[in-house]
Amino acid sequence: MQKLLINSVSVLVLSAAAASAENTNAQFGSAQPVSGAANAQVIKAAYDAPENMSLTFIFHIDDGMAEQDVFYEKVPGSGEVFRPTAATRDMDAPLYAPDVEVRHNFLDTTDTGPYPIGRPLGLTLGEWFAAKGSGTYTCANGVGTVDLSFENLVPNGVYTIWHDFMVWPPTEPFIGTYDLPFGARDGSENILVATADGSADFERTISPCLQLSGEHLAADLALAWHSDGNTYGPLPGEFSTLTHVQMYVALPSRTGL
Repeated sequence: MQKLLINSVSVLVLSAAAASAENTNAQFGSAQPVSGAANAQVIKAAYDAPENMSLTFIFHIDDGMAEQDVFYEKVPGSGEVFRPTAATRDMDAPLYAPDVEVRHNFLDTTDTGPYPIGRPLGLTLGEWFAAKGSGTYTCANGVGTVDLSFENLVPNGVYTIWHDFMVWPPTEPFIGTYDLPFGARDGSENILVATADGSADFERTISPCLQLSGEHLAADLALAWHSDGNTYGPLPGEFSTLTHVQMYVALPSRTGL
């Protein structure tokens, strides 16, 4: 859906640029066609305004939602698990994956379970919430740079960074997000592995710059842990059972909106 939107907007900008250039050529008697490079510069000018921002990653509960991809037993031995919320106080509670896929449902705070218990994830709720992430994002001359640092992640954990989009205002019912791997579309540039003490750095440049939030789409960067130690190329993997979004940061509206 996002690709279609971008392509549609690009076609409109391209058509307008070409029409303007043709009028200019006709006015001054030029017989030279508009080059593809010139059109590309027009499109970049529309989307790649200079940006310089600080980024601080947060948890779902910080936005008033339930955690989406980790679960705990309210009653030990019950075989039923629930999504943690801001009201969950047992930081020593072991975390589990559910036995079945549980789709993201950010906006329904009552969708917390119960779900059948799956495999243990090997960490507690307190360890999950100990993670921190921050950094910077800049865009200059059509090149975007992210420089991120994380700490207290799952020791030696395999992680990926995602550029996510959600229709805004949200649909009813919620139809989910569109998840793009950061950087190369094959997912070869969005992987990071935490050290034994849970720290990790992620620095990448991309061109064109990141698409920020707009009139109809909210954008963010999300950090996902893969509890099976595997990554899935252009796809995140099955949320809740294998892939667990730990933190994210909302991207603001692009300059000029």
